[in-house]
Amino acid sequence: MHWIHTPRPAAEVETLSKHAGVSRVLAELLLRAGLTDAPTATEFLQPALAALRDPFLLKNLEAAATRLRTAIIARDDIVILGDYDVDGVSSTALLVMMLRRFGLNPRFVVPRRSEDGYGLSRSAIDRALEGGKPRLFIALDCGTNSHAEAAYLRGQGIDVIVVDHHRSKEQPLTGGILINPHVEADASNGDAAWRHLCTVGLVFKLCHGLLKQLRAENHPVAFRIKLRDHLDLVALGTIADLVPLLGENRILSRHGLRILETTHRPGLRALMEVAGVKPSQGITPTDISFRLGPRINASGRLADAALSVELLISDDEQFCAETARQLDTFNRERQDIERGITEQAEKMVETQFSALPGIVLFHEDWHPGVVGIVAGRVTRKYNRPCVVLGNEGAMAKGSGRSVDGLNLVEVLGTCCENLSSWGGHPMAVGIALPKIHVEDFRARFAEAVRAASGSDVAEARLDIAAWLTPEQLNERLMEELETLHPFGQGNPEPVFGVRGVVLAGRLEVFKEQHFRFSLDDGLGRRLHGVAWKLAHRLPPAGTPIDLAVELKWNHFNGRKLMQLGLIDWRKSE
Repeated sequence: MHWIHTPRPAAEVETLSKHAGVSRVLAELLLRAGLTDAPTATEFLQPALAALRDPFLLKNLEAAATRLRTAIIARDDIVILGDYDVDGVSSTALLVMMLRRFGLNPRFVVPRRSEDGYGLSRSAIDRALEGGKPRLFIALDCGTNSHAEAAYLRGQGIDVIVVDHHRSKEQPLTGGILINPHVEADASNGDAAWRHLCTVGLVFKLCHGLLKQLRAENHPVAFRIKLRDHLDLVALGTIADLVPLLGENRILSRHGLRILETTHRPGLRALMEVAGVKPSQGITPTDISFRLGPRINASGRLADAALSVELLISDDEQFCAETARQLDTFNRERQDIERGITEQAEKMVETQFSALPGIVLFHEDWHPGVVGIVAGRVTRKYNRPCVVLGNEGAMAKGSGRSVDGLNLVEVLGTCCENLSSWGGHPMAVGIALPKIHVEDFRARFAEAVRAASGSDVAEARLDIAAWLTPEQLNERLMEELETLHPFGQGNPEPVFGVRGVVLAGRLEVFKEQHFRFSLDDGLGRRLHGVAWKLAHRLPPAGTPIDLAVELKWNHFNGRKLMQLGLIDWRKSE
C-alpha cells in the first residue's frame, strides 16, 4: 500500500486555524477538503437545515408538487412503485406516509427481483395495477429511461411522475414529469449543493415543495407536519446509497442521524434491536451501511422488499418486532450465500483475472440478488472496479462497484455495446446482458477502465490526512473530528500517520484474524487500538514502526474510550 501525504502550506493552515477558531490539525483537514476560508469552513462544520435551498430550483419539482396537490384535493387514487434497495424503500415509505397525512391511501409496490427485474418494468406495472387503475403513478429510484413503460401508463389515462437520481447516456423520459438532478443540470443556478441527492433526498425536497404550496393556501394539515421528523428515513437512504455526503446530502444526513437516534418509528427501533445498534451510543454511517441497510436490502434480494416498506411505515409494535426478526433471518441467509460466492469470486480473480485493471466475474450458480455485495468486497480487496454477474435464464445480471476517482457510469458509457440495460451512479451500477456476450464485455470493460484510469488502479493508495505525535491523539481531537461527521463518500474519515512508534507489551490476536495493541504516548498515557483482519501481518516487537490509524470511540461497560483503528503499518525509515 502506497502512503501519500501532501501537506498544506503552514501559513494557510495557521490563517484558517486563527480565523475559523479551530486547531491546526482540524484546519489542515478542512484545507484538504477544499474549504479554504473561514465562512465556508464554518458552514461545513455547522450544517444548518436553514441552508437547504428552495426546492423549486429543482427542474420539474414545482410541476410534480402541483400534481400532488391536485391529487390531494381530488382524492385521486395513487400507486407508488419504488426500487427494492434502501434508497427506494425509504423513498417509498416517506412519500406514502406524507400522502397519508393528507387523507390519501396510496398503494405501493416494490419490484420483485426474480419476477420483475430492475426498475419500472411492465411486469411490475401490471402487478401494481391489479388493484385498479389509478389516476397517478409515481416511480421512485427508477424510470429515467422508461419511455415505453411511461407511454403504456399514459395510454391508459394515468399521469406519471418519476423521481430518480440514476445517470444514463440514453435520452431521458419525456412522457411524464421527471425529477432527476442529472438531467439537464445547470451549474449556473447553484445546483452543486443538491446535484448528488439520492432519491429519498429528492422525495424530501418534493415533500418540502408540496408543503410550501399547501401552506400558502392555509391548508391546516400542512402546518401540523414537521418535515424534519422524517430525516431519519432520508439519512437511511442517503448513506446506504453511497452518494457523496457533501452539500445538502451532508445537511440531511447530519440531522437525520440525530433524528434516527431518537426515532419514534417502531419499525426502525425493532430493526436496531435485532441489528445490535444502540442509539444511546450514537448512530454512525457504519451502522447504516453494515447493520441496518443490509437487513432492509435482504428482503429485496431474497424475497419481497415490500416487507421492508411495511416495516418502516407500520405503527404495530408486534408486527414490527416480528418483521425485523424476519429481515434478520433473511440477512443471515444472504450472508451465507454471499460468503460462498465471495470465496469463489476471489479464487477466480487470483487464478484467472489478476492482471486485469477492471474485473468482470460470472458464474451460472450465483444468485443475482447478492452479487452487488460481492462486487463491493472484491473491489475493496483488490482495489479495482469490479462487476459481478449472476445467472438469470439467458441473461447475466448483476452489479458493479468502483474505486475512488473512477466514475463507473462514464466507464460503462464507453463499453456498453452488448449491455441490455445499465445505469446507476459513479460508485455503483446495475447491468444486464446476454450470457453469450460476457467474455466480450469483460475485455471491453478492462480496456475502458485502463483508458479511464490512466494508471495502474490496482496500486492501493492510502491518503494520510496529517502526521501527528502520540500525544496529539486525545479526546480533544476526537471532539473536533465529530464536527466533520458524517463520514462517507465525498467526506472520507481521516487517516492519521504516527511515526516511530514502538508498541508496548504483547500483541493480542483474537478470532484468528484480528489483534489488539497498545502504545505509550510519552506523557504517561497508554493508548489502545485494534487491527481488524490484520493478524496475518503482525508488526515486529521492539522495532520502530509508522502507524496509519483512524480514531474511534469504543463503548465498553458504560465507558466511552478512545480507540485507535489500525489501517496499515510500515517499518520506520
